Amino acid sequence: MRRTTARMADGRELIYFDDVTPERVPPPDTRDLPQVQTGSVMRYDVLTGEWVAIAAHRQDRTFLPPADACPLCPTRPGRPASEIPASDYDVVVFENRFPSFAQGIADVPAEVDGIPLWPQRPATGRCEVVCFTSDHNSSFGALPVSRVRTVIEAWADRTAALSALPGVKQVFPFENRGTEIGVTLEHPHGQIYAYPFVTPRTGQLLEQAAEHRQRTGRDLLGDVVDAERKAGTRVVREGEHFTVFVPAAARWPVEAHLVPHRPVPDFPALTDEERTELAELYRDLLHRFEVYFEDAGPPPYIAGWHQAPVHAGRDLTRLHLRLFSLRRAPGKLKYLAGSESGAGAWINDALPERIAQRLREVGP
Repeated sequence: MRRTTARMADGRELIYFDDVTPERVPPPDTRDLPQVQTGSVMRYDVLTGEWVAIAAHRQDRTFLPPADACPLCPTRPGRPASEIPASDYDVVVFENRFPSFAQGIADVPAEVDGIPLWPQRPATGRCEVVCFTSDHNSSFGALPVSRVRTVIEAWADRTAALSALPGVKQVFPFENRGTEIGVTLEHPHGQIYAYPFVTPRTGQLLEQAAEHRQRTGRDLLGDVVDAERKAGTRVVREGEHFTVFVPAAARWPVEAHLVPHRPVPDFPALTDEERTELAELYRDLLHRFEVYFEDAGPPPYIAGWHQAPVHAGRDLTRLHLRLFSLRRAPGKLKYLAGSESGAGAWINDALPERIAQRLREVGP
């Protein structure tokens, strides 16, 4: 893999990760772009103990443009200049023009309305876009394994770089796929968020893992992987370094986790052998998702790569994938209505063992 950096017309960083292109000379970005305007703030929800980012400028972001005006396609004659000046690319990462978290945000009053009950802070961090391929009509599941490996290398590179930024406490690569999920650009891409706080789900996991460690002296996610492998009923695939399984308490109609056998905290800590196996297993899992509903077409999904926080609690958790879809049947979605959204109490209409059986059946 070859790594080449460049700057966009408004000063944002752009990085090419090439596995096919033998040599990269980045062309200049000749667009006349205004400087990126960011004014995100975080406000503390005293009722839940969570930070909420408020990024009103994102209302103006690009929304489902036609394919011939896609800002993630290469820049080619006869079409508007895109975010990527090159005429072709393998994998590209660049700073989001409409970030929820960014560097250099101006200070804000420490309290909303001057009331100590509501602390607020600048939403300092970084948001990046990861383009998996220059082919607008492709998908992650259709990539060759070699390209998936390049994306993993990009995730590792960016995790290391973003973790070094001041104030960053967690780095979260993810992909939203499908308009039902809410994507605003249909080109195959994902994002990486560098948060200035530990996210709520990770915070809950750290609490559970700390309690488990105190009570048993063992690693919680390690015990989960071992128990799933022993039971076998929900295992989809098992490799030398990773296991793919449907969790016993799956929340979604289609859900799978991919977890390493050793307590590796994040992408940079993976060995070459682990990265190679991960590329094959992850691509295979995405293919199984895409054909899960047969002729109904690929389901919308969210693929979230949970990594250990940058500083605290790195020994309590490990890198793992949560992949899930909100489609519960062809033409039907699971809506997070009263119980889930209102009370936070999940109800799943699908039996986890049946989900795993189906994922095994649709394999190659």
